[in-house]
Amino acid sequence: MAFPEPKPRGPELPQKRLKTLDCGQGAVRAVRFNVDGNYCLTCGSDKTLKLWNPLRGTLLRTYSGHGYEVLDAAGSFDNSSLCSGGGDKAVVLWDVASGQVVRKFRGHAGKVNTVQFNEEATVILSGSIDSSIRCWDCRSRRSEPVQKLDEAKDGVSSVKVSDHEVLAGSVDGRVRRYDLRMGQLFSDYVGSPITCTCFSRDGQCTLVSSLDSTLRLLDKDTGELLGEYTGHKNQEYKLDCCLSERDTHVVSCSEDGKVFFWDLVEGALALALPVGSSVVQSLAYHPTEPCLLTAMGGSIQCWREEAYEAEGGTG
Repeated sequence: MAFPEPKPRGPELPQKRLKTLDCGQGAVRAVRFNVDGNYCLTCGSDKTLKLWNPLRGTLLRTYSGHGYEVLDAAGSFDNSSLCSGGGDKAVVLWDVASGQVVRKFRGHAGKVNTVQFNEEATVILSGSIDSSIRCWDCRSRRSEPVQKLDEAKDGVSSVKVSDHEVLAGSVDGRVRRYDLRMGQLFSDYVGSPITCTCFSRDGQCTLVSSLDSTLRLLDKDTGELLGEYTGHKNQEYKLDCCLSERDTHVVSCSEDGKVFFWDLVEGALALALPVGSSVVQSLAYHPTEPCLLTAMGGSIQCWREEAYEAEGGTG
């Protein structure tokens, strides 16, 4: 007699705090996983960028070279380079191993809110309060951007990149998707200033958070509204949102000290995770595992699912 197949386990949410790291770099403006989720970057109000092993709680390197607070950072697909942007209006390309500045790109007229590499890490895309997205060639000695996208009517708060698309959110209340293969621009009007946008992991949908304390899930191709998620508070700050590693849950920071998880399909609130007493400034979700990083004040917190046991015991 054959035993019935075990039911596939439902998705587990990261709600067990494994570590709190005091980053020692003023307020942490953003926390970002690297491509494989083994390391993370923290962006500090003290002008530094730091590379960590978050599960071990070890600092690997500090990157100094910005003239003002660092607001966003990203790692390349091969972990050899980092890019960052900040309040000094500069976009910086870093060598991970040496900690040195490889290039500093200047041209934005205001602070740089968001930076991303393209898939090959040959181009950095930066979005600024100056309403433009600029594309910088990492291999060229040219100081000008290779392309400038200036359709936004107000500051660009969020830029994400797929293999042939650029997704941008703006304070003007519009999400813009540039299809680089087709040379087309698609625009969806949300109405409230947009704080964060991202692609679903399957590439079919876009998630948009805005200052009306609402997240919206849109069909990427048609712009159709597939879901709305509320309960958190986001009325003042640029806060991160994302989808969980299997696209099962929508995740958002909140100004009331929690991270909110909603069931993507049902729209129901699954978990309000208490992080602390102030604004959850930033979050990052592991690419393949139920692991979450949050930033509050000068610290980051590392969360795993309840069943997780750290190697060599917890803590």
